[in-house]
Amino acid sequence: MALVEPGFPVIGIAATGPLLPDMLALLEAVKERQADITWISDDPQPASVHGRALVVPRHVPEWLTPIPLIVPGQLLAFHLALARGYDVDAPRSITKITETY
Repeated sequence: MALVEPGFPVIGIAATGPLLPDMLALLEAVKERQADITWISDDPQPASVHGRALVVPRHVPEWLTPIPLIVPGQLLAFHLALARGYDVDAPRSITKITETY
């Protein structure tokens, strides 16, 4: 929360279930700090109350909801990296070689 200031981009993932009220409370906290909020959810409430959200259809049991909700976030990260000119196949400071001693 110390980093959140007006215009700070926040991407939240809010799945239907027992933790949704806590995620909505977090949404309120970052909204009070005037963050630029985007939500990915399978519940229409974040979008209807707080503006911009990607609502994913509910088509899996609750315990599987993280899977369809994270894919849009991964695609966003991928396209953002490309837009910023990063080579997504060669991330900095990461090598595909594991050295053993």
